[in-house]
Amino acid sequence: MKFQIFLLILVLAGITYYYVGGYAGKINKLHSEANELVATSTEDTFKTAQTSIAYDDNNKVMSVLKGEKDVYYLPFDEIPVEARQAIVSIEDKKFYEHHGVDYKAIVRAAWAAVRNRRVTQGGSTITQQLAKNIFLTPDRKWERKVEEIYIAMDLEKKYGKKKILEFYLNNVYFGNGYYGIQAAAQGYFGKDVVNLSTSQTAFLCGIPNAPTRYNPRTHLDNALKRRDRVLRNMREDGILSQSDLDAAIAEKITIKEPKEYYNNYQDTFLYYCATRALMEADGFEFRYTFDNPADEKAYQAQYKQAYDEYHARLYTGGYRIYSTLNKDKQKKLQKSINEGLSSFKEKSKDGTYQLQGAGVCIDNETGSVVAIVGGRGQKSSVYTLNRAFQSTRQPGSTIKPLVVYTPALENGYTPNTVVDDHKFEGGPSNAGGTYSGKISMRVAVEKSKNTVAWQIFDKLTPKVGIDYLRNMKFASIEKTDETLAASLGGLTKGVSPLEMAKGYATIENDGAYRDPTCIAKITTADGGIVWENDHEESIVYQEEAARQMTDILQGVITRGTGVGLGLGEMPCAGKTGTTNGSKDGWFVGYTPYYTTSIWVGYDIPRTLNGLAGATYPGHIWQNYMKQIHQGLAVKKFEKPIKVYGKKEKDISEDEAKKAEKELKDKKNQDKVNIDLNRDDPDRNTNKDDQNNNNNNTNTETNNNGDNTNNNNNSGDENSGDNADNNTDLPDLPPEDERDDVE
Repeated sequence: MKFQIFLLILVLAGITYYYVGGYAGKINKLHSEANELVATSTEDTFKTAQTSIAYDDNNKVMSVLKGEKDVYYLPFDEIPVEARQAIVSIEDKKFYEHHGVDYKAIVRAAWAAVRNRRVTQGGSTITQQLAKNIFLTPDRKWERKVEEIYIAMDLEKKYGKKKILEFYLNNVYFGNGYYGIQAAAQGYFGKDVVNLSTSQTAFLCGIPNAPTRYNPRTHLDNALKRRDRVLRNMREDGILSQSDLDAAIAEKITIKEPKEYYNNYQDTFLYYCATRALMEADGFEFRYTFDNPADEKAYQAQYKQAYDEYHARLYTGGYRIYSTLNKDKQKKLQKSINEGLSSFKEKSKDGTYQLQGAGVCIDNETGSVVAIVGGRGQKSSVYTLNRAFQSTRQPGSTIKPLVVYTPALENGYTPNTVVDDHKFEGGPSNAGGTYSGKISMRVAVEKSKNTVAWQIFDKLTPKVGIDYLRNMKFASIEKTDETLAASLGGLTKGVSPLEMAKGYATIENDGAYRDPTCIAKITTADGGIVWENDHEESIVYQEEAARQMTDILQGVITRGTGVGLGLGEMPCAGKTGTTNGSKDGWFVGYTPYYTTSIWVGYDIPRTLNGLAGATYPGHIWQNYMKQIHQGLAVKKFEKPIKVYGKKEKDISEDEAKKAEKELKDKKNQDKVNIDLNRDDPDRNTNKDDQNNNNNNTNTETNNNGDNTNNNNNSGDENSGDNADNNTDLPDLPPEDERDDVE
């Protein structure tokens, strides 16, 4: 025992010296705090959950987050022996041997902390887990780990093994709002824990390690594999015979379905944002770029564990969560999507409409989300898929302002720079196979010219363009996205409607990015601030470039691919987007007041005749935006200092209008109509390539054989061909000759 104490002191001293330069007083303070927490605790401390309450932007209650541990609390003698054995076998084999701390595990965790400069491994005993769940936050800082150790040792002294195991099994989180093994038994199997089979008991005891990963309602396969591991541990520990093990593994697990209710997309997003706010408050460092796949995998595992722990605390922490979500705007957005797609009634077996839509609305004054809709017709409590932030799809031409044109405006291009819309080997084609020759960049954006976006992106380089998305914390961007296909929306994983909304909101906000949360602040029950949105901004685009982009995007709605989608006298800007085969349709647009993104498509991508950015998505956007702008004073966008360039590489405004008129005349001759059934210029229409890629479930956006499952074949191998055919395109001018350099 003396050696164990010496070893513990040595480890703690090493951690303390490494992180705080030998500041031993910190350790003494943590020890004192731990002693006080345990000394003032009673058995009631472990029996009552604290309800959290969420409010909308008018401070009206919108959600009550309450666990069920206080309803189903069981004394030690009423918890089946088999349940106690199973949880010890999988979570803490030395539970009855240690005094609250597993010293060897502490050494492993300490060594990992020294290597990684942060606590990355567990090693927590059941007593330590109880200490963390009841008294501490789930952050992984070394101070919390030290205090956890002291609390665990004091708990063992005060309460003993029986009570600690009782407290643990009544407080540990089993997912889906179930705290404690009795609540989990009722929730998943509809029976008391005393009536569970060995297989069912092991099944439940496998969940607490990672409640999201082993969620029986969303990841049953994972939960079953975990059950089998629990059973094998019990066999190794002599609890089960081989025949018992075989029978338990062979037993079929059937999960009880909860009562149906209409899912609330606001709530799913609210809980997501609140969880991340708690993580941020405790110092969790969110990452969006990684050195290599192994680095990303390690981070995702760390993130997932932390997210699960903080999410569970929402139900018992007694928080007051003040959101920016607006009930009226939410209803209007849901209704606009429902009505816009009302003619599509085909449903899946679970009753969900097959054709789906999603939308996000951001208040441009604050950068906060005021409404979010993740689908239509979903009636199930099993799992709410909020497509607005949980699903990613190919964005089509809506990506162009973010990665091509606004960056180009920062790098010497102007709205009136001459660009060459022409067919070239290895590049994309335009809708209808029409090309306009030399036009202004403004016209190229308005008419969504694929060839021009591709060429400019090639000049900028894909990495430069994609880095703008990284700077706006787009979560699904990969190294493989740095190809020319990205200029037309060809991304490995795609983007979410939330990400597209925040990208366009950044342009509207003069290039300054703000995280699009729906949380204003989180407090304790007595009003203490836990987290508050400070609306921190980071500059992504130069102000002048962002204002010029807004000026150009207004033309998309007045005379381009989005013509007819205006909002009366209210100025608005936006962009259409359609992927190959009409599998995904987008419209993202904004006014000085709000930014809204709309996506329409199938969960499993397939063609929808008539789908284009300006059809269903565009009309949903227009319908919704008209409603939420009723009664608002007309407000104009901030004008850029310069709209038309004056260098030799530019053409005059009159020449630009002439080029635009010629393009219109050509379009009229080709009988291209802008209505619900037209071809969308956002869409690449090379029929051979469409036929070659029809089986690709991720939607394509260009015609060189590229697809989103393998972007390595796009762009890079054709870059030489592009260079040979874009000699009329201006090179990026030297920095001292650019308009944006003071």
